[in-house]
Amino acid sequence: MLASGSGTNLQALIDEPDLGAEISVVITDRADASALDRAGAAGIPHAVVPYGDHADRDAFSRAVVDVAEESGAETLVLAGFMRILAPSAIDAYRNRILNVHPSLLPAFPGAHAVAQALAYGVKVTGVTVHFVDEEVDHGPIIAQRPVAVLPGDTEELLHARIQSEEHSIYPETVAAFARGEISVSGREVVWR
Repeated sequence: MLASGSGTNLQALIDEPDLGAEISVVITDRADASALDRAGAAGIPHAVVPYGDHADRDAFSRAVVDVAEESGAETLVLAGFMRILAPSAIDAYRNRILNVHPSLLPAFPGAHAVAQALAYGVKVTGVTVHFVDEEVDHGPIIAQRPVAVLPGDTEELLHARIQSEEHSIYPETVAAFARGEISVSGREVVWR
């Protein structure tokens, strides 16, 4: 599990009774990430891999993969992880890196999806769970759930409703993947 911040999606995964997999380690890039507290409270091993301690993104990504592999992680689940992994990490975990994003991709990729949805004036945005590839928020889409944009929505109000859906769809999707119910070929994702 990779996280950078408060760890609300991590907590949703920790709280999922039928996750079908063990969270072997929580890795953050920031020593002050609240996700570390959540991992500690749940008795999950955790590690900090500071981005600034590495020469570049590739060296950082190799360090993250090393920690994941040492823990026995078979899949990387990104839960608010705000770093872009280098191709070496993608290759090490090809079609085994999942991410949740606060928009209906391919609309509004990147770090400011909720603000972009409001600025664009969309009536519906949502949540996407996808596999991670070499491009930002581009990998094959596994699951999506719409969230209506309401009159008077602020970024905070809309983001809260999106997060509520993330906390439902992400554990469901990770559990299905852990049970072997999801496969991918190219950009086609099949649920069995």
